[in-house]
Amino acid sequence: MRIVIGEDSALFREGLARLLADAGHEIVGLAPDAPSLMTVVAQTSPDLAVIDIRMPPDQTDDGARAARRLRMLHPGLAIVLLSQHIETRHSVELVATGRFGYLLKDRVLAVDEFLDALDRVAAGGSALDPEVVTRLLGRQRSDDRLAPLTPREREVLTLMAEGCTNVGIGRRLFLTERTVETHVGSILSKLGLHTNDEQHRRVLAVLAYLGEH
Repeated sequence: MRIVIGEDSALFREGLARLLADAGHEIVGLAPDAPSLMTVVAQTSPDLAVIDIRMPPDQTDDGARAARRLRMLHPGLAIVLLSQHIETRHSVELVATGRFGYLLKDRVLAVDEFLDALDRVAAGGSALDPEVVTRLLGRQRSDDRLAPLTPREREVLTLMAEGCTNVGIGRRLFLTERTVETHVGSILSKLGLHTNDEQHRRVLAVLAYLGEH
């Protein structure tokens, strides 16, 4: 993939660039702040942008806001946000558009999983950090439309939101793929969502629904 990295820490930025280059990817641009990130993406047309949420000039959520603008300007661009801390203000809106990931920076240390997440996002799927998913689901009240879900269905929903396939969910929960399919069908039915053959579309639909409440 052709990748742009938006990160203000020179040490982390260069280290991430080396890791991705060693994995066979082409680093086409490095940006230390949100304005230069916008410029670099416009000039290089990358496949994927890896962006730190907190960047100059404001050092608040500049990276996340830049990601939203990039999504509007470049709909086909895959985006992965990285953060030291969980910030869900922009994540639901972005994940609902597809080709999006949100990972805590510590996950980069699990290199194989991190690279798999980038591949999944670039392919049109999602990759959400488990802690982010927990925060999103935790926003729901006990009397909302998640209430009809069984504890097992909530576990399956959480793994769906992380971007796991049915096979991956089965491995994590020690269930057969057929059993997982049954749980997924039940979840979609209880949430009033239409079934779609593409796994990531189901994930996006669920998270889009969660973000409305």
